[in-house]
Amino acid sequence: MEYSPISHNLHVVPSPHVKNKLFVFCIMLSLWVYMIYCCVGYCSTVPNLTTYGSAKAHRNDSEAGAQEPGSSPGASRDLLNNESDPDSRGEEWDEMRGEAKPSDDNAVSGFPDGSESKKFPQAIIIGVKKGGTRALLEFLRLHPDIRAVGAEPHFFDRNYDKGLEWYRELMPTSAEGQLTMEKTPSYYVTKEVPARIYSMSTDTKLIVVVRDPVTRAISDYTQTRSKKPDIPSFESLAFKNASAGLIDTTWSAVQIGMYAKHLERWLRYFPAGQLLFVSGERLISDPAGEMARVQDFLGLKRVVTKSHFHFNPAKGFPCLKRPEWNSKPHCLGKTKGRTHPNIDPKVVQRLRDFYKPFNSEFYRMTGHDFGWD
Repeated sequence: MEYSPISHNLHVVPSPHVKNKLFVFCIMLSLWVYMIYCCVGYCSTVPNLTTYGSAKAHRNDSEAGAQEPGSSPGASRDLLNNESDPDSRGEEWDEMRGEAKPSDDNAVSGFPDGSESKKFPQAIIIGVKKGGTRALLEFLRLHPDIRAVGAEPHFFDRNYDKGLEWYRELMPTSAEGQLTMEKTPSYYVTKEVPARIYSMSTDTKLIVVVRDPVTRAISDYTQTRSKKPDIPSFESLAFKNASAGLIDTTWSAVQIGMYAKHLERWLRYFPAGQLLFVSGERLISDPAGEMARVQDFLGLKRVVTKSHFHFNPAKGFPCLKRPEWNSKPHCLGKTKGRTHPNIDPKVVQRLRDFYKPFNSEFYRMTGHDFGWD
């Protein structure tokens, strides 16, 4: 049998030095594969900037063309469109964002058996704009038995054509015994909304946060001026004829404060006992007291109490504390507590005279004197 050098070389056993090199090479190759795998996994979690930018532009275009709630073409001279107001998106409590909250809408469910589901809201904060609705909603979200949408859905005034199932999908999941809520302040002044909510459920509990209508109108104007500095003066918008002292009731800032007029529409569908009127002033001066009324109205235990509030004199309104897990108070964001412009005292008095009969009727209808006169 002939000797073959090729056959002989194939059967040579590698030296220990070569084995070590092969072993190190395999380890390095494995590490490189693992690093590539991790990078691919990370990239898949990063938002697509092009898609985000496109979606944001589409949303802004939609918002720019949105009609102010509660108005029809020519019915209301409204310069106070608050669609871009952070409050309507639920972002005012900016100091709280990024923290894990027990009442967070997106919190991991504590019901592993899948007993949570999306439900239509059993209670809705229906108004009013610049009355204190955001503060009330955030106070309520401290309650473990409440699940609430952070942003304003605007379903019954702007998105009704999308259908009830679309609306339900906006709601957070809730368990049996928990209350689902939302807040959209423009509902109270929009003519079609009472009938639409009634057709969804005749048992819906309705909460209205009201405030001195003169102060509310000035706050409304202040918010708009912060975004549109070139708008006309408050005085020129408030009057049809300044020399005659005729108030322009087509301006929404004035129109919203005619609370009694709007309440008449709601009472055609819902009994008075199904509506709770919360004082925006007391929500600042005595938040625990107003929250006791709200929790009783909703049939909930009084969980949110005085221990949850800390008054901040610099901001001029109460901040929240969560004593059970964080002692640091958290306050409303930077756009709350804006300094109001100086309005001619004669204009203010003329507005007070204008609102006086509406306020008196509102006190009678609600059985509560809010002390605005």
